[in-house]
Formats: sequence, structure tokens, C-alpha cells
Amino acid sequence: MKRINYIALAVFFLCCSCKNGNASGNENSKNPTTPKQETVSKDSVVLSPIKYPEIPTIFTQPEQRADFLAEHFWEHFNFADTNYINKPEITEQFWVDYINILGYTPQEKAKGYLKDTFRKAEQNKKMYNYLVDLADKYLYDPNSPFRQEEYYIAVLESMVASPILQDIEKIRPKDRLKIALKNRVGEKASNFTYTLESGKQGKLYQIKSDYIILFFNNPGCSACEEAIKQLKYSLAITKAVMDKELTILAIYADQDLDEWKKYRNEFPQEWINGYDKEQVIEMNRVYDLKASPTIYLLDKDKKVILKDTTVGAIETYLKARM
Repeated sequence: MKRINYIALAVFFLCCSCKNGNASGNENSKNPTTPKQETVSKDSVVLSPIKYPEIPTIFTQPEQRADFLAEHFWEHFNFADTNYINKPEITEQFWVDYINILGYTPQEKAKGYLKDTFRKAEQNKKMYNYLVDLADKYLYDPNSPFRQEEYYIAVLESMVASPILQDIEKIRPKDRLKIALKNRVGEKASNFTYTLESGKQGKLYQIKSDYIILFFNNPGCSACEEAIKQLKYSLAITKAVMDKELTILAIYADQDLDEWKKYRNEFPQEWINGYDKEQVIEMNRVYDLKASPTIYLLDKDKKVILKDTTVGAIETYLKARM
């Protein structure tokens, strides 16, 4: 992620100019040129530069150009040449450019292109596993700025269906796919029971509110503390809570209740601050809590609007609708 390739930037600026009302066929909207690349030597092996696809001049709209790039991005890449695995500055950057381009295409088409890429990679298992590692790093890792679960689902589905992997190698992708398919955007969030410090219990589905923020957290987690501050000091979120349009349900899904109680004063009284008494969320993996905090935004019908999101993204969403 040292740089963003010129092609990705070209499409980005084309999209921006389109949104700003500029014509997409003018002098500033010409075909992106292939970046200048030097031949790279790996010990005694000389690696040819990876050739990027040339966009036909017939495609003038940003969406058309991005779609062509996404579909043809790997057509000049030699999946059989494992020497590229040892040159992450080439292949990893190529992957990053690819993920950038996919972001400008409709999600379902992007997922289809990802599956096509992994099918092509099946000609060499080392290269296939290398691309799997890149997908894990960029699409799955909670700290990745490129994290995108729907894209990762496409990768997992490809792995589960792939003839190049043995059954034992499919155990982890099958498990991750099972979890990823829960609580997806547009679907109803899984119901669960929470317990308050008083011992009173409630259920997610009993909450009546236009919007609900599910805030899974751990006491003392620095990222959680920062998210709590953001939630408390966001004017849009605070106003929505005070106007009874938004409910914040903070949930502690771990076991150490004494530690949880130490931090109870960190949560505003207007929030619902509960814990999972029976440890159902963790044991049954009702929600994917691989990172802390894990935040969801739900609508009044408990459908997921934003999954594994940020306070900033929620604030932006609410500002546009309230």
C-alpha cells in the first residue's frame, strides 16, 4: 500500500469529474496509460513487468472503464510463474490496484470477477495460496483499510468449490464462510438476550427504535474507549438518542463481569449497557466478534444497514437521513 497505481487513480479522477458534472469524453478524460514499469530481477531470474489491460477508446464513461479494467485486470498475468510470489512490491501492489478498481464496479459483478481470478489461479497451487493470503490480509483482517466482507465471501466460496484444495484445506474457509453469511447487510440481525447490571433481561427484538447501534465491546480496550468517546461526542448521534430516534445497545460478550462493572460509568445512562449472561453470542458465534469493538447499525425492523462499521460511517449515514 505504498502507492495507488496510476490506473486506479485515473479511474478515481474520472469518477470524480463525472460526479462534478464534467464531460467524460474531454481532454482530461483520456484512456489511462499503462504505468511505466521496469524489468525486475530476482537473483538470476528476470521477471517481466506485469502488463495492465489497455482500455478501448470506445469506453468513455467512468463506470464502463472501471468495469473493463476489473474484468480484464489479470489477463496478462502469468499465474504459473511463482517467482512473482517473492516480489510482493510487484504482485501485492498489483492486488491492491485490483481491489481499488473493484470498488468502482457493482458489488455482484466485482464478486464474480474475484471468483474468475481465483479460478484462473488454480493452474498453480502456490500462486493460488499466495492470492488467498493476500485476500486474508486485505479483505479479512480487521485492521485492513481495504476490508470488505462481501468480496471475502466470494473468495471463500471460491475456495470451498475449488478442486485444487483438499478437504482438510477447506475446513477453515468453510467455517469462515458460515460466520460471514450471518447478519449480512439487508438481512435481519440475529436476536439475542442481554442482561443489565440489575439482573433484568431484555431481547434485541424488544427494542423499539428507528435505529439501533449494536456496540459489542470489551472493557479497557483502547479502540473501544475511542469509539465510546466518538459516540458520546457525536452531535448527530447524541441528538438522535435524545430524540428517541436512536438506541445504543452496548454489549459485553465476555466472561469477566467484575472487569465489565469497573467501566459501567463510562457509558451514558441513555444507553442500554448489558452483557451476555449465558455466553450464547460467543459460544454459538451468533455474531462475528473477531475484533473489538464490533459495531452494527440496524433499522427499526432490525435489518442490518451497516455491518462491522465505524462511528464515523454511522454518523455520516444518520446525518444524511435525519
